[in-house]
Amino acid sequence: MVAQVHCATLSGIDAIPIVAEIDFIGASQPRFTIVGLPDKAVQESSERVRASLRNGGFRLPNQTIICNLAPGDIKKEGPSLDLPIAAAILAGTEQVPASEIADCMIVGELGLEGIVRPIDGAVNIALMASEKGFKRLIVPRANATEAAVAPGIDVYGVDSLTELAELLNGSMLATPVKFERTEGAGETRYEVDFSDVKGQKQAIRALEIAAAGGHNVLMVGPPGSGKTMLARRLPTILPPLSLEESIEVTRIYSAAKQKGGHEGLIWERPYRSPHHTASYAAIVGGGKNPQPGEISLAHLGVLFLDEMAEFDRDVLESLRQPLEDGVATVARVQNTMTFPASCTLIGAMNPCPCGFKGYPEANCVGSPASCGRYANRISGPLMDRIDIHMAVPRLKPDELLNLDRGDTSETIRARVVAARHIQHTRLGPGKVNAKMSAREVQDLVELSQESREFMKMVAARMNVSGRVYDRILKVARTIADLQNVDLVQKPHLAEAVQYREVSF
Repeated sequence: MVAQVHCATLSGIDAIPIVAEIDFIGASQPRFTIVGLPDKAVQESSERVRASLRNGGFRLPNQTIICNLAPGDIKKEGPSLDLPIAAAILAGTEQVPASEIADCMIVGELGLEGIVRPIDGAVNIALMASEKGFKRLIVPRANATEAAVAPGIDVYGVDSLTELAELLNGSMLATPVKFERTEGAGETRYEVDFSDVKGQKQAIRALEIAAAGGHNVLMVGPPGSGKTMLARRLPTILPPLSLEESIEVTRIYSAAKQKGGHEGLIWERPYRSPHHTASYAAIVGGGKNPQPGEISLAHLGVLFLDEMAEFDRDVLESLRQPLEDGVATVARVQNTMTFPASCTLIGAMNPCPCGFKGYPEANCVGSPASCGRYANRISGPLMDRIDIHMAVPRLKPDELLNLDRGDTSETIRARVVAARHIQHTRLGPGKVNAKMSAREVQDLVELSQESREFMKMVAARMNVSGRVYDRILKVARTIADLQNVDLVQKPHLAEAVQYREVSF
């Protein structure tokens, strides 16, 4: 008797449906063979499944067991196929009814004693199973909460192979796990706050604009001026994640094995700060079996590149396409994978190798040539894709001693949320000004005659490219939204222009 169980494997962050087929062949020396392009972890499933069945008190046939994972041209990875293979053996030996697994998808890793361990990508698999029309999904109990967000499918969590058998035999009363958004979900309590920042009013204003419109930022200043401190506080003023956004973030982290034991959905805006020695694959994504990189792990959040000029030039140039399109594409001979990468880039760098060019705190020890080479590590095309360039000077003594506290993150976030609501009404759900197309900029950023004359003068004096011109208009549109003004006026444009005038 051939038994079949539906299961799944991950390819990037996407779940692919798989069918585990089991057949038994009489042989003098029984074996357990798995075919269908399995990786090493899947090949080792035979030993885990055999031990789990034996230790769980189930009957093992004294025959050669052949397991085929179809389709055979897709590589299967990870231990999540243990549980469906075991279920197929139970169905093939009539220890559970085959009819109970016909419209059911099963995934899970088995321990030798028969316990079911959590897996990566449960929410990805659940969404795929729901889309494919499956009625039930059985997952490890630790994954049931996140999997339950998938609509139209009953999700059951099990702790052991014995529980799975009891569930399929109907001897265990079980109710499907229901997703319930708990009160306060999406509202993160941060340990840092913008009210902790002394001085730097202009930098805080620029980051508020960046948060409101989703704009990329480059901060230039000497060591100790507070660039890292400011960047770490940007997530505290971003709007809470919606349910749809939380699912997107969870899909990426779950598939990338980055959840760190966190159960359920991820409700925090991502904040990623890779070291400047990070490789191309670590930032953009890649590897033998491509995984999301830092720019995808920062999706819907913040990617902070401290000491940005110290990153490898190829790594920095690889950011150009994701910053423009909101996706990172990893091409391989076998296939091409696309990962979400719609994040806010915050870069921080010194004005020169020693860090003090143009600042009175100390004399710059670099030569004009070395300072020029340092500044040129960030190419013009990449600079064009960064909307806001701002100087972050060191604090003066009176600012250091000032005890006055500025606006809290909660206060700033309220203004950001209001501005984003205006943008979602204008552009559609989830869209922000920084992602407007050239046509949308032309149609939605209306300028008066005075503003047109001003921008004509700016374009002539600064010799801006078409991309930079559009980005100035996008930032000005965000400034107007923060003031709840329909028409972009000259003061909005003037403030937007000053964020393009940082010199090295």
